[in-house]
Amino acid sequence: MGLKNVVIDAWSWLNYKPIFSDPTLGMPHRRAFPEAHATWVPAEDERRLSAYKLLGAYDNNQAAELAELRDGPSARERREYGDPSMFIDTLVAHVMGREQHIVVPGAEQTDNGNETAAAAAERVQDLLREWAEDELLPMRMLQCERKAVGLGDGVYLLAWDPDKQRPRLKTYDPGFYFPVIPEDGDGADFPERIHLAWELPEDKTRGLKPRLRRITYEMDWIGPATASGVDREGRPVRAPVMADATDDSPAVPLIGRGDQVDSSGGISRLYPWNDRPTYRTCYLTDATWDLGDLKGPHDVDNLPAEHARYATNGAGEVLDRLDLYIDFIPVVHTPNTVPPAEEHWGQSSLAKALQVFDELASTDTDAARASATTGLPMVGISGANIDPKQQYNVGPGVVFKLGADGKLTTIDTSPALRELREHGHDLADRAANVARLPAVSLGTMDPSKVPSGYALELSLGPLDSLISGMRLARAHKDMLLLRFVQRLFLAGQHPDWAGITPLPAKLVRGPYTPTDKGAVLEQVTTAYQAKVISLETAIRMLTEAGWPIEDAEAEIEQIQARSFEDARLLADALGNAEEVAAFLGRKAPEVSQAPAPNLPPVTGQNDEENPLAEPAGGSGGNE
Repeated sequence: MGLKNVVIDAWSWLNYKPIFSDPTLGMPHRRAFPEAHATWVPAEDERRLSAYKLLGAYDNNQAAELAELRDGPSARERREYGDPSMFIDTLVAHVMGREQHIVVPGAEQTDNGNETAAAAAERVQDLLREWAEDELLPMRMLQCERKAVGLGDGVYLLAWDPDKQRPRLKTYDPGFYFPVIPEDGDGADFPERIHLAWELPEDKTRGLKPRLRRITYEMDWIGPATASGVDREGRPVRAPVMADATDDSPAVPLIGRGDQVDSSGGISRLYPWNDRPTYRTCYLTDATWDLGDLKGPHDVDNLPAEHARYATNGAGEVLDRLDLYIDFIPVVHTPNTVPPAEEHWGQSSLAKALQVFDELASTDTDAARASATTGLPMVGISGANIDPKQQYNVGPGVVFKLGADGKLTTIDTSPALRELREHGHDLADRAANVARLPAVSLGTMDPSKVPSGYALELSLGPLDSLISGMRLARAHKDMLLLRFVQRLFLAGQHPDWAGITPLPAKLVRGPYTPTDKGAVLEQVTTAYQAKVISLETAIRMLTEAGWPIEDAEAEIEQIQARSFEDARLLADALGNAEEVAAFLGRKAPEVSQAPAPNLPPVTGQNDEENPLAEPAGGSGGNE
């Protein structure tokens, strides 16, 4: 008898399930996870893909259906009432916040003496918010966050759309995401090559066999210019563009427009967002293989090129190492938690509580069986002539003829049902404690039982630390996403972005717990009057507390405009502009003999000035 190996990795918390870690092989069950055992899937990704499918089954109340493949039909009797899905939805709502805002630092600074920098930051912020409205960014975030919280990882993909003249944002299942991470590389480093791959089923109506589609983004050295063509078999491919041969020189490959060749023969390129040339670019390949052609030791990273069929985009370009003219891979992997050192993958929020969910499902199953005997009790009859061929049923109006010493005996199972229900409540509380979700965040606490607001705040302590860690894992990814959006606008030569320098931008997530707006207003007012915070900081604090401020810049302009108007009226009444200026701490306004100053226009009061407002007549799609 061989010794069993103990595997400890990013998904070893699932080893307790026999279907995930087979006792004989120590690997996921092949019948339950055939996708993970496909010939093209790398061996190191088998456990990851199996974990994704198992977690997806818990989210969709199908864990029993998956367990039936190993444990038989009896496993299907397990009750599943959606507790894992409820935990996921709650955490997604908390990590998203009640609202999301794109903020470019410096855009709110109206009196810092550098109006040019503030105007540039405000311009970038307005353009990013306009893009967020067009691309339905909150909805895309919700799609990605649900994958990240439930499975442990989420994936964004950005691609320039020439027709819509903007970067398009898509989300992908992490089971389609295959980064190529070097053995000696740090898991936190950005991969140099990324594959998005999935199988396509057979389509008999179109005469298509089962296929594998793979989209590859790869960073590599800038090469000569290429153009679409066909090979000897008539398949679309890309080939180098050659200069015409002359009597003095043979045909040589041409370089791309704007590229430079240095003395060593390397090709460099200056991108609009860089200060100096670079020798690297991103190549895109989109190809399909028939699964029957994938024989031999091939995985997703080394599929045979001779069997590939390359796709063509809307412009007619063959997607065979197409130069995208960008120096980054437009794929953003979002882990649910901060990955451990030298690890690339996040962890599902269900990971540590999964065994509790199994116990809770078993208890619900037992309670359902006990409730059947409680509603229709078991009865014993003695002292009666029982016909063994006759079926006796208990019900209203049923009469049993008993002898002199006859009696009816009933079995009361309600105490057992009561114990099972109490045990179920205990398990639900245990799962909430393990997942760091207090009862108040799940909506299961009676508000009248909260002794004070301070006690409520203390009970939210575990949730605060949990959401802080989850948002920390996303902070850099959100900034990276907005950085890529700016660069793609410049690469696509959008006229509104001409002459704009990309700036750091943040995706600010709103509060996730109830906020005492009155207390925040009092704190902000006191701090601003004491001159310990700026007006910009005060407006930002009110916005984060949930005050209905759509545009911070417009709000500041309105406040300042009204302050100057009040100062002018006060100067007219007192006849001393210098005293009023000293009181306000501002430049003395003109007295009434001079014409009234031009007030800045009031903005941000309609849907056109609010990029994240709902369009008239409904969502209107994403056009």
